[in-house]
Amino acid sequence: MQTTVSAVELVLPPYQGIAIADVRMVRTDQDAAAALAALQAMDVVGFDTESKPTFLKGEVSTGPHLVQLATDSTAWLFQIGAQPPTDAIAHVLQVVLASPAILKVGFGLADDVKRLRSKLGIDTVHVLDLATAMKAKSERNSLGAKTAVARFFGQALQKSKKITTTNWAMTRLSEKQILYAADDAHVALKLYRHWKLATAR
Repeated sequence: MQTTVSAVELVLPPYQGIAIADVRMVRTDQDAAAALAALQAMDVVGFDTESKPTFLKGEVSTGPHLVQLATDSTAWLFQIGAQPPTDAIAHVLQVVLASPAILKVGFGLADDVKRLRSKLGIDTVHVLDLATAMKAKSERNSLGAKTAVARFFGQALQKSKKITTTNWAMTRLSEKQILYAADDAHVALKLYRHWKLATAR
């Protein structure tokens, strides 16, 4: 199934993704307060993390280094890599991720949840992994974001391997990194909304 979709992606129009103007880097206490207000107003948020890749045998990841949470209109990015998060930022992540009232949706979230517990002591609850929830009953493998975007939106999600393997622990991320990370969380929420509407009919 994955091979067929990949071939089709060659002729699909590109998925446009979130605009940089709709991405917020949460750096200050004021940013954290704005993020908390926006995220707590949601019933569902898109969720993902990024970690600096490990290349050496036996090397243990210190990730995640970036946490992405998305509302319908905005992606909020929290850097927790280069330096420990401030109390205000840690509070936002604790409140939102541990909230049983806010559903967190994304793809392949088991490792993200495990690493967040190890690094920040946050027990993320009320999580829906779209990789298994959205796959067809006849499919054996879990569903990836690229396949889901092709199937449900008829578009090709660009996932650059070069960006995936960049250093997510850097103090200042590039615009390409920011958009890549924001899209991961935002597209998950968009797909969830679309899927719920389709299955409700």
